[in-house]
Amino acid sequence: MPWITFSTPLAIIAYFLIWFVPDFHQGQTLWYLLFYCLFETLVTCFHVPYSALTMFISTEQSERDSATAYRMTVEVLGTVLGTAIQGQIVGQADSPCIPDANASTVNRTQSSTSIKETQNAYLLAAGVIASIYVICAVILILGVREQRESYETQQTKQMPFFRGLRLVMSHGPYIKLIAGFLFTSLAFMLVEGNFALFCTYTLGFRNEFQNLLLAIMFSATVTIPIWQWFLTRFGKKTAVYIGISSAVPFLILVALMESNLIVTYVVAVAAGISVAAAFLLPWSMLPDVIDDFHLKQPHIHGTEPIFFSFYVFFTKFASGVSLGISTLSLDFTGYQTRGCSQPARVKFTLKMLVTMAPIVLILIGLLLFKLYPIDEEKRRQNKKALQALREEASSSGCSDTDSTELASIL
Repeated sequence: MPWITFSTPLAIIAYFLIWFVPDFHQGQTLWYLLFYCLFETLVTCFHVPYSALTMFISTEQSERDSATAYRMTVEVLGTVLGTAIQGQIVGQADSPCIPDANASTVNRTQSSTSIKETQNAYLLAAGVIASIYVICAVILILGVREQRESYETQQTKQMPFFRGLRLVMSHGPYIKLIAGFLFTSLAFMLVEGNFALFCTYTLGFRNEFQNLLLAIMFSATVTIPIWQWFLTRFGKKTAVYIGISSAVPFLILVALMESNLIVTYVVAVAAGISVAAAFLLPWSMLPDVIDDFHLKQPHIHGTEPIFFSFYVFFTKFASGVSLGISTLSLDFTGYQTRGCSQPARVKFTLKMLVTMAPIVLILIGLLLFKLYPIDEEKRRQNKKALQALREEASSSGCSDTDSTELASIL
């Protein structure tokens, strides 16, 4: 909680300054690099302990799964809200495209006015989103209390960080889960990062991509509870295979179809179903890995932040790799910033980045998930073993208390 409390106000300031345009022109790149990196750092200071709270609000697997489902539902809902707020506010500003990247006859007064309107729109959107950030953080800080396992409160060995890191990174189920999670995350981040450009230039829906993105995220929000029911009924590994692989047919359809707005909306809604699975299931599987680790290392505690921090690290890593691949690919094929149209090779590259590349990455990720050893039978065994461990710790604690009271009486 202290990490969340102290990082929140600084993250809000850094977020707002990302969208502020300073008067000086020399050094603007350093300005944005500084505050973007600072914001990402502070969000990580929030995200890691926030994610790790899943392990400290309950000891029951079913309750942790339910908490993860609620958390991911609200996270996707927050993405919908942020997309809607920023998209609608910024969309009101006039930001015309440039018909010819080499033209010099652009009306400078009109261009300057539209840029100023866009700057103010981004600042207004940043202020609204920052306000929501504050409200949500206050609710979290005041409304959630950490709970510790009974056997953790006894005299157990606190693991030094680097030794704990070595043990965590040598835990087989964790490595296999991270590997599958990395590839599937990279697949969906490639789609997410290039979706606006794909809709604008390849499909020709310049004014529709915000609404298409909202359709995807709204569909994901609605279907997360359905996936939560599915994983409790049929198991998490089955849900992973069906949920994430369901994106493949729709990505193939996008690659093959002609520009059709109605079909694109149908594909967007269907893609949201798979996005929901990609959001929920890897995070729902992580507590099972931690429980398995605790059974193999029963006298070592305090490793939960390591598990969650490296999970977040690989999420950030996938985001960075996705951005790098997209930027280099588009630059290599001659992408023109703010152009009204793009060369044919840019349109083809966008199609590959949104369809074929994610399909390949999803298939690799699913093959890696096949190696993940914790199925439903293993989960039930771990649950029984952990329950026995807690009961043993509880009875040991009661015995210690009785002995202390008897000694004080004597």
